[in-house]
Amino acid sequence: MGGRLPPQLAAARRAVLAAVSAWRDAGFPGASVASRYDDAAADAPAPESSPHVLLAVSGGADSMALAATAAFLVHASHFGASAVLVDHGLQPGSADAVAAAAERVRAMGLSAVVVRASVPEPGTEEQARHARYRELEAAAAEIEAETGRPVAILTGHTLSDQAEQVLLGLARGSGTRSVAGIPAARGRVLRPFLGVSGAGSRAEGLWRADTEFVCAHESIEVWDDPTNAERDALRNRVRLDVLPALEEHLGPGFAASLARTAGLAAADADHLDALAGEAYAGAVVRDGPGVVVLDLASVRALPAALGRRVLRSAAQAAGGEAPTYERTLALERLVAGAGSAGPVQLAGHVVARRLRDGRGHGHAGPILLVQAARGIIEG
Repeated sequence: MGGRLPPQLAAARRAVLAAVSAWRDAGFPGASVASRYDDAAADAPAPESSPHVLLAVSGGADSMALAATAAFLVHASHFGASAVLVDHGLQPGSADAVAAAAERVRAMGLSAVVVRASVPEPGTEEQARHARYRELEAAAAEIEAETGRPVAILTGHTLSDQAEQVLLGLARGSGTRSVAGIPAARGRVLRPFLGVSGAGSRAEGLWRADTEFVCAHESIEVWDDPTNAERDALRNRVRLDVLPALEEHLGPGFAASLARTAGLAAADADHLDALAGEAYAGAVVRDGPGVVVLDLASVRALPAALGRRVLRSAAQAAGGEAPTYERTLALERLVAGAGSAGPVQLAGHVVARRLRDGRGHGHAGPILLVQAARGIIEG
């Protein structure tokens, strides 16, 4: 087809190529074969020296635009690609819709595998998401074992999804990370349409209207999941009602402001998390299966933003879940010495308490976090 390439298609190609390039430049994080791949690929010609991208495809406009973009880049020998389509069986006709989408992906010249991943009834969006990523990780590991090439998992999340996620995070009110939205990259999972801001690879993100344009321009049939129109789900209400109302009353650039906020907050949160990781390492007295002991003086000396992160990390390292805002406040009171010495109950059968000075640890008043199933260890 002659003429100038539409900007939406050009943006999609830049985003995918930039995301994969940034992942490669970072040393293929999350890939199990990365360390031995670099040496083996040094003298190999493309595409043998290229990574493989595994596309998470649902049949909707976002993932089909991603598949079409990847197919073009595969033909240009930038990398290898294939697709996995997961059917959760949560609505009638889903198996047929997923099978049809797989055929459309194969028509693009990519291999496509359909996987059935059931979730307990009544299945929730969160359960389905975890099931999808389990299947994607399993498929990526299998491809790596067969080919020896690092595999990235690509999803079709757009800036529209990001704006919705930021609103949901604001509703939870749980800190910087919650308004950082959906990470554009985490390990081997890449979301190129959220934009790429690496040091050597940069690209703007795409909106849902852009992926719909790509599919229309390329004559790609898409599946409109009927559950996306149901207002029972909070995310659907945000997409269908809340965001349009905010755009109407606050201006047409409001969604873009939300997406921009996510990028800024993510950079801040990443930096704080890195500092908190160093602080955690400096505060840990004991870190074993189900038990974490922190030096109380070290934790008290931390700025609040780092101290909260250290306490949340300790709770998770002890086998629990990330504490809620209220439970984090309770941990802070425990550290400050306000009130009793505990225990503070945390989700995941973990408790926290202040111990008396020393008691075999050589530190004054550390905090002990331990799985309740193992019992509370007195110091």
